[in-house]
Amino acid sequence: MGTTTEQHRLADEDATLALGADLARRLKPGACVYLRGDLGAGKTTLVRGLLRALGHQGAVKSPTYTLVEPYETGGVPIYHFDLYRLGDPEELEMIGIRDYFDGRALCLLEWPERGRGMIPAPDLTVTLAVEGRGRHANLEWAHGQH
Repeated sequence: MGTTTEQHRLADEDATLALGADLARRLKPGACVYLRGDLGAGKTTLVRGLLRALGHQGAVKSPTYTLVEPYETGGVPIYHFDLYRLGDPEELEMIGIRDYFDGRALCLLEWPERGRGMIPAPDLTVTLAVEGRGRHANLEWAHGQH
């Protein structure tokens, strides 16, 4: 199965928010998105831009302690996961992880490698890296997903 890759230079936070908004237009309900990058790389900022573009008005915070933060926009459930503090992927069974991937919800996962074996393969992997004062984003789409 092939992939398509895109590169984006993000000069500032506004550019990261704009990329999130662009992804909101391109992702379909049921998609699974892996968000990779070091702490402070802009993963939650990207999610904030995506959620705002879909009509979410409230705060968007990283669900570091709760593992998952649910949202709903336009009748589409969106689940923002942060698996950073996950001790063992088996812990995801306790929160009913499989129920979130029902084909209707858009699932956004920070630190997906910590859930290995318990989460589905991604439709899109976004890797963010600090680059000077800005960020670099590498988007890798599973074939046929963009």
